[in-house]
Amino acid sequence: MHGPHKWRHRFRAHVSRWTVPREVILDLLSRTSKHISAKEIYASLYRMYPGIGLTTVYRTLDLLVRMGLINKRTFGDGPSRYEFKSEKKNEHHHHFLCTKCGRIIDYSDFIDEELELVKKTEETLAKKHNFKVLDHNIEFYGLCEKCQ
Repeated sequence: MHGPHKWRHRFRAHVSRWTVPREVILDLLSRTSKHISAKEIYASLYRMYPGIGLTTVYRTLDLLVRMGLINKRTFGDGPSRYEFKSEKKNEHHHHFLCTKCGRIIDYSDFIDEELELVKKTEETLAKKHNFKVLDHNIEFYGLCEKCQ
């Protein structure tokens, strides 16, 4: 389980102060599997922390992304969404996005052939473009089961 003590250490490494907004935003993201927007984060936290501002939420999210603690995803032309970045390598996932209702479904039950194909594609593109790949995000757009 993640705890504030672990996050505080990461903040000190980045010469950043540990603040209540940073702790509660990171805690909220670590407890949900949803991809939530800055405004949704703000709305969730405002009731318990009325002093938190939307600008603080945006700044904190930018810092957490730069630190590598959370992922920022932009799906289509909608608002950016954020998710907690697991440190476990086997928790990598891709996304199915419904173009009708906006539902986002995580996909992580890869079979060996899929993993090999993605790895081979990553290696080929990295070599072709002389690029060091650190991460990737694959999105599939279509209609979810309810919208078909």
